[in-house]
Parts: sequence; structure tokens; C-alpha cells
Amino acid sequence: MFLERLNKLTDTLVKSGFDAAVVNPGATLTYLTGLSFHLMERPVILMCVPGKLPVLVLPELEKEKLKSLPFECQPYFFGDNPVDRNKAFAAAEESLILNGKKIAVEPIHLRFLELDYLKGMSPAATFVDGSVIFDNLRLCKDALEVDAMRKAVDIAQQAFNKLLPQVHVGMTERELANTLTMLLLQSGSDPELPFQVILSGGPNSANPHAVPSDRKLIEGDMVVVDWGASYSGYASDLTRTLVMGNPSEEQLAIARAVKAANASGRAAGRPGILAGDVDRAARKEIETAGYGPYFTHRTGHGLGMEGHEPPYMFAENEQILQPGMVYTVEPGIYLPGKYGVRIEDDVVVTSNGAETLSDLPRDLYVIK
Repeated sequence: MFLERLNKLTDTLVKSGFDAAVVNPGATLTYLTGLSFHLMERPVILMCVPGKLPVLVLPELEKEKLKSLPFECQPYFFGDNPVDRNKAFAAAEESLILNGKKIAVEPIHLRFLELDYLKGMSPAATFVDGSVIFDNLRLCKDALEVDAMRKAVDIAQQAFNKLLPQVHVGMTERELANTLTMLLLQSGSDPELPFQVILSGGPNSANPHAVPSDRKLIEGDMVVVDWGASYSGYASDLTRTLVMGNPSEEQLAIARAVKAANASGRAAGRPGILAGDVDRAARKEIETAGYGPYFTHRTGHGLGMEGHEPPYMFAENEQILQPGMVYTVEPGIYLPGKYGVRIEDDVVVTSNGAETLSDLPRDLYVIK
């Protein structure tokens, strides 16, 4: 499987006019090798050149990891003395001869640290935005990847259902977020969650990416809960909205509009349509309900080994949906100074439509 992925990468490099690709620790490196490395003060770089063995430059302390590498590669190690790093990169250059070549990089992931060593190694090389390569490499998930994401969704839903009986007036956002984080881990999530739990109540719920605070929940609050689990390195991302006590007519109205938008956005997905069509389908419901100006973000984003990745569901995106693409549908309405509602589900494009991986109820959760 990993050799097939590497071959796909190198084939795409040739077709796109690149001579090589380099990646540092992150989802793409793990996708290609099955190995996980942390971003740290020591550089780690995978270099791929069509027709040559992949090269890894990495610290000696990571040597044991290579025993589980599922294909042959050429490693170059360095010790704790930073001076040794240049020797390892020089050996990699001697092996691959990248100087003067056009090299694809991940623009939102490659750090200055690694880039500086690469430029020192191959000063005449050109390092180019390789989004055309990397944005498509992991775009369509295979059955094993979708199964992992299905499990990540199941874990997230289990944790949320365990949280609900513990929610009460007087708890702080931070207490609830920490409790949900613990429940995610206890329910089987990988130790590294795809993102920090977003849990915001009252006026804070009108901020789509609020950070949990020490504000205590009170009667009448709407509470937006945005959370996800990770399983075998694949993410889920869900949102539901609670209300503390009986909801007002306005709260019910915006919740109905968001639920309708979520349903329309999910129903729109199928092979051959534009990503922007999903956004337009969801947005139309909220505009019809009179809350268009209060839906302040795109309808969704791709999901996989990262919490946010292509495809992105915004109105102007003309990317064509294909089977295996996984994305979120997460419309929201946010009334500044008052409250907000968001409902988010995870969707995979199938051969003739789209399947929603998540199935938690989408009505307001009334907490009494």
C-alpha cells in the first residue's frame, strides 16, 4: 500500500514537471511511509525523486522507527550536535543530486528550519509550491481510510452521549471541554485529537472558533460543542448545539434554519457536482430563513488525516466531487452578543451519492 502511494507521488511529479518532492513530519509523511514523527527542534525530511530510493534525513534517536518501514529507503542520520546535520543533508544531496532541480514542497507545512537546511544542501535548487501535487495525493480515500473515519465518528458520538448527562447550569466551558476530551480518550480515540474541543456558551457561542473559558453556563444559554476523535490517524469532526433550559422562539427558529441547511448540504453531495454546490445548497436555506448575514463561514472542509484539508466547501470552489472525498457539512447562524447554532456532520462521496457517517440527532439538545 505504501509503495503504491509513493509510486503515485512520483508519477504525479513527472506529469506535473517536478524533479522531486520533500516533506517534513505531518500527515503526508505518515501517509507515504506509515511512520509518525513530531515536529521538533531536530529536522526530519523525506525526499522523493522518481526512479531513486526515497531518502530520509533524521536524528539517530529515530533509527528504531525505520525497522517498521514497509519499503526500502536510504537513511542519513545525525546526532545531537547541530553541526552534524549539515553532513547528513550533504550526504543526501550526493545521493539524489537535487541541486538545480525543481522541488515540490507543502506550502503550509514546510518550516523555515527544514527549508534552510535544504537550501544549504542544494543552493541552486528551486523550491516550489507543490499544492497541485499534495492537494490531490490524499484527496480520495480508499475503503480502509473511510472505515477508520467511520470508527473515529463512532468514538466521537460515544463520547458526546456520555457527556450529555453531566452537563448542568453552573459548569464552566473549560470544565465541560476537559470532560469531553477525557471521554474521547476513554472511548478509544488516538491520544492526539484532531483539534482542541470547542465548547462555548451564551454570547461566546456566537464566535465560531471560541476557546473554552471559565464562563459558567446559565439558564437560557445556547452551547455550541465542536469536537472530534482520531482513529488510526484519521479524524472525525462533529458539532451539536445545546440549550440550557427551555429555548426561546428565536433560538428554535435559528436551530430549525441550521438543521434545514445541514440537511440540504448533505443531500447535495454526489460525484460530478462542484464543491461550491454544497455550500450554495446549505446557504440558501439560511438566506431563505432571513439569517443570511449571520452565516459567516464556508459550509465545510475536507477531512482525513488532518482536521482541515481539501476539498473546501465554499460557493466559488469549482472543484468537482469524486467518490472517496470526505468533507464536513457545518452551517451555522451566529447572532453577535446573543448566541449561535452550528450543526456539523461528516460526509463521504459514494459512487452515486453521498453517505453521512454521523447520525446523532440534529435538533437542539435541551438540558434541564
